[in-house]
Amino acid sequence: MRTNRRPFRGIASLALALLLVASGPLFGAAKKTMTNPDFTKGGTIPKDAKHDWNLGATGARGWMYCNRLCTDEARQIAITKVDKGSPADGVLAVGDVILGVDGKTFSYDPRTEFGKALTEAEATGKLSLICWRGGKQSNVMLKMPVLGTYSATAPYDCPKSKRILEQGGAALAKRMADPNYVKQNAIPRCLNALGLLATGDKQYWPLIKKEAEWAAGFSIERMATWYYGYVTIFLSEYVMATGDTSVLPGLKRLALEAARGQSIVGSWGHKFAGSDGRLVGYGMMNSPGVPLTTGMILSRKAGVKDPKVDRAIERSAKLIRFYIGKGAVPYGDHHPWTETHEDNGKCGMAAVMFNQLGEAQGAGYFSRMSLASYGSERDTGHTGNFFNITWAMPGVALSGPEATGAWMQEFGTWYFDLARRHDGTFVHLGPPSARPDAYGNWDGTGVYLLAYAMPLKKLHLTGKDSAMVPQLSAAEAKAVVETGRGWSNRDRNGYYDKLNEEALL
Repeated sequence: MRTNRRPFRGIASLALALLLVASGPLFGAAKKTMTNPDFTKGGTIPKDAKHDWNLGATGARGWMYCNRLCTDEARQIAITKVDKGSPADGVLAVGDVILGVDGKTFSYDPRTEFGKALTEAEATGKLSLICWRGGKQSNVMLKMPVLGTYSATAPYDCPKSKRILEQGGAALAKRMADPNYVKQNAIPRCLNALGLLATGDKQYWPLIKKEAEWAAGFSIERMATWYYGYVTIFLSEYVMATGDTSVLPGLKRLALEAARGQSIVGSWGHKFAGSDGRLVGYGMMNSPGVPLTTGMILSRKAGVKDPKVDRAIERSAKLIRFYIGKGAVPYGDHHPWTETHEDNGKCGMAAVMFNQLGEAQGAGYFSRMSLASYGSERDTGHTGNFFNITWAMPGVALSGPEATGAWMQEFGTWYFDLARRHDGTFVHLGPPSARPDAYGNWDGTGVYLLAYAMPLKKLHLTGKDSAMVPQLSAAEAKAVVETGRGWSNRDRNGYYDKLNEEALL
């Protein structure tokens, strides 16, 4: 089944227009369209194409042609980097061209096909590639670490997921102990700390405590709303997981600053509202607003008691409740998004938020929307897909192990395995565009560790609370996944009506 469908046909929204403009010549007139090079006939990587891809735990990176946010027109992968000591070291070299896997040339999308081959290779220990070098074609074999296979309910009851989590936690802890680690952007830094905390391994607590002390003193003015949500989520989870209340004063300060920075109608923009209660310089932004709300909800559970926080939570939740049963949570103060099941992770965000509020209808509806979103819906996003990937599993997992298994089988397994490096850490892959997205240098390790840590239920973000959402059976999960295939305008209204009825009584 092809999962990299042509995305977003016929959309005329401002958000997409901005994305297309930012993506450059791929979307210009025909004369500016980037050509698809044939490396076996002297073709080269186009000058403006700066986005190559991590090729899983092989230790190699490769470039492949993409057009209109898809890689399905490519049939070759040009190797751009090989790490020393990795499985690819001594087998592949920069300039090699991968033409296929397992004895078959690429036929529909080399990114997906390579990712699926990685998943199979980690069960057998062998990855067979068709390699072109210096005018000659040959079959080469990479010896891969054996991790096993994904279970039907991955990451639940899944030995492979458990091994990946343990390996990734150890690798991330080593990275966090490096003095240069403090240069990380605050958002992935908080997500990394959450990912390590979600392992439940107390040997990491000293490292996490240092991160919590940093977070308790965090403050920023530019784009403050984006950062405060993730900082408050991390601090809240830290207090509740460890019992260390020494950072509570910092957490309360952050939660109150966020509450005071809310607009008079319950929204946030790129920055906090002005003294008159109006958003400054930009309109309502749901991508930072929903995590901010979740952060305040969790801070309340962690011990922050203040009526200003209570009022901010209810104002924001009231705004987002409007979208239940109507479509995905949109970019800002817009109509419900009905072009896709997800809009860059905001349905996953909303599912988690409503679950923390104990509201089954909102949690169930947006969890089902998350489950139905994969392929190009999940693979893209305004300014990039970092938050789309971040909130995928937390949203899907609320519908239970059968839901996560169905979503992983459809999209997650090959995509997750493609993102994992040979040392166990994870990169942010970004959408299939000519250049890296706005988050190209962000560390993705914490994002994926949170996904694999769901079965442990050590954090509220990873299921410590009882899910308010009815758990799906295998047949029900498959049915929701099926709605994401062949999505057409005439399907939408009936689908949303059905979900709203189920979401759930």
